[in-house]
Formats: sequence, structure tokens, C-alpha cells
Amino acid sequence: MRERDQDEPKFRGRGAAPDVRACADRWLTRLGAERRMAALTLEAYARDLRQFLDHLAERDGAAVDLARLGELSAADVRGFMAARRAAGVGPRALLRGLAGVRSFARFLEREGHARISAFAAVRTPKAPRRLPKALAVADARDLTDAATRAGENRAPWIVARDAAVLALLYGAGLRISEALGLTRAQAPVGARETVAVRGKGGKAREAPVIAPVRAAIETYLDLCPWRLAPEGPLFVGARGGALSPRIIQLAVERMRGALGLPASATPHALRHSFATHLLGRGGDLRTIQELLGHASLSTTQIYTAIDTQRLMEAYAGAHPRARAQSRG
Repeated sequence: MRERDQDEPKFRGRGAAPDVRACADRWLTRLGAERRMAALTLEAYARDLRQFLDHLAERDGAAVDLARLGELSAADVRGFMAARRAAGVGPRALLRGLAGVRSFARFLEREGHARISAFAAVRTPKAPRRLPKALAVADARDLTDAATRAGENRAPWIVARDAAVLALLYGAGLRISEALGLTRAQAPVGARETVAVRGKGGKAREAPVIAPVRAAIETYLDLCPWRLAPEGPLFVGARGGALSPRIIQLAVERMRGALGLPASATPHALRHSFATHLLGRGGDLRTIQELLGHASLSTTQIYTAIDTQRLMEAYAGAHPRARAQSRG
């Protein structure tokens, strides 16, 4: 979310009356300040609420005020869901969108503006459970190895930079936002074997950084032509400014084509691969939870499903009895 003057409204939407816009402003401010939601999440929540209010306003022929929200019915919510489905929105996106509107409704109740019970009477869509797709060990290594991009017409320091970022994703399990959020002073180089990161919801953790990852970062720093201020970004773009995640995504897309990898081979897939490969080699689930920075163990447990799936695939492909059954 771009920077704004303090007095500039955060929420805009033609379907919202002034009293609702004022409440939405306070809601977004509270989410950002108290729950430390990321800027992109705040933008998504604001967009979801705006779509809901615009839908109601179009049906009613008038902007939605607090009194109208207090009269919200289950039919109103179902009508919005039907309209979004007709627009081609899938169950997962619709479920996430409703979460934003529910959050605003709870805020209004806590503030004493309206009691909105309509959402409790509506069955939410069931989103299909998608398992994160991990890469094979060899493919993950290739993606994080600067030698894979040796033939590209790119400056050596940029090749080394991309390799260092990807090494942090696979070697330390960082999110791309966490890696690109590091400052020069935080660089895990030399004898420093951990890096302090702040993940979702402001949750802080210390991530161990193995020697090959530290070496990749040191190589980048040796080649980087820019003078990096201690409190400035560790990873910089071609002109010395903060590095955009999109640059790393594009680098992976190029390597994906060269290596013949599927579209699921993304920067975030390296983080999934970190967890999956640790678990496959006997890593403790609780330890992996801490390394990933998950607030709940249930979030980490999805990797047990991935490992079981890979085990069954290996069994089906290698065990003589399994092959005999498939032929039968």
C-alpha cells in the first residue's frame, strides 16, 4: 500500500456512505497498527470490502450506510456470493474475500455501530485443499546455483545476487519478503550463523543459515558495485534501490524454462521444498514449525501430507506388487 498523508482517507469506494468510509478507515488503521498486517493484505481487505459495498449499493440504488449494514440479511450475503461466482471468482478467492468483510463486520460490532448476524447464517464455500508443490532436491539446488545462469547476458553481480536470495529461500526457509526485507547490517556472513527475520503478523524468529548460503551472500557482497548502507537493504536492484520481488520471480521464470521445470517451480516453492526435504530426512515437525515461523503447528502439518504423498508415489512407481496391480 503506497504511503499516504496522515489525514488522507485509506478507504475509497462509491458504494460506501461517509459514515461507513470513516469506520473502514479506522478498521484498516487498527489492522495495520495492532495486528501488523502487511500492506498487501490491507489492500486486499479494502478491495474485498469495497466490492461487497459496491454490490449492495448497486442493488439498493444508494450508498450503503451503517443503518443498512445493521439490517444486512443472509440473502444479501448469498446474493453477493452468487454475483462473484458469476464473475468467475473461484471458491478460494471468494472465501478469502468474505474473510475481509467478516472482519469489518466484527469491527463494527466491537465499536457498537451495528450487530451483523447475517454471516453466521451463510454457509461459506469449501475451498479445495491444495498441497504446496515441493521441488526435487536436484532441481532446488539447480535453481539456487549461480552456475545455472552462467550463460545469461547478465552482470555477474546480479547473477550472484539472485542466487543469494534464492539460497536464503531454500537454505533457510525464508519467505521472499523476509529475504528482501533484510538490511546490510543483518547479513548472515562470516561467523554469523543465524539471521533475525520478522514474518507474518510481526512474528520474530532466528533462522539458522548454513555455510553454503552464507558463502552465496558473501559472493554477492564481494561483487556488488553499490555501497550498501548498514540500515539500507541487503539486496539491491540494478540502480542501487530496494530489490523488487518481481525481479526474483522473473529470474526463476527464466531458469524454469531453461531447466524444463513446471510452472509450480516458483520462489515460494523453494520455501516449501526446504520444509519438505527436512521432513523427508527425519526433521522434527515442531522444529520445522519454528524454522518456518508458523504460529500454529496445524499449518506446518500440511508437509506431512506432502511427504506421505511422495512416499506413496514412490511406492507405486517402484514396488513390484504395486506395478503388478497397475497392470492388472
